[in-house]
Amino acid sequence: MTAHPEAGTPFESAVAELRETEFRDDITVREIATPQGLAPFAIALAADVRPEGDGESVYGTGRFVLLHDPEEPGAWGGSWRIVLFAQAPLETEIGTDPLLADVTWSWLVDALDSRDAIYHSESGTSTKTLSKGFGGLAVEGDGAQIELRASWTPEGPFRPHVEAWAELVGMLAGLPPGSEGIAVIGARKAVRD
Repeated sequence: MTAHPEAGTPFESAVAELRETEFRDDITVREIATPQGLAPFAIALAADVRPEGDGESVYGTGRFVLLHDPEEPGAWGGSWRIVLFAQAPLETEIGTDPLLADVTWSWLVDALDSRDAIYHSESGTSTKTLSKGFGGLAVEGDGAQIELRASWTPEGPFRPHVEAWAELVGMLAGLPPGSEGIAVIGARKAVRD
């Protein structure tokens, strides 16, 4: 957290709500260090889909940051802001789909709406990346990746927002809602950084 709020404050209540959220078994969520300088109060979470023994995931990952600034920055339209990141490797053929970026954004909106999450001032980008290895990396072949970065101002309880984020991370990794415990056939190869 960026600052240590007093017990019983709205931020401390929000943190408790996030920490009490249960996630599907095949998505590992943990608290991580928050980005500095974005707000007086913040909590950040990381998610990995079906991580390997070393904690890395070949399926997908994400970050969720809840920011709180009692001064209500004008761009936020309130005292709270959620910032998220989600990414997953893709089969190259899927990465070339011209509607992929639009579908990715719609999955976030659908996940929020299905939980009756109240929000406004949303913004974001959906980026598809195609790569081809050369030289020593030629053996890795072609790759593709989808990445979504988004932010919005939440209203009401925070749990629906973090649950929607976790669903999005799973969806990008090929795990639709209700598929917990179902085997994933052929892990997609992670794109090189």
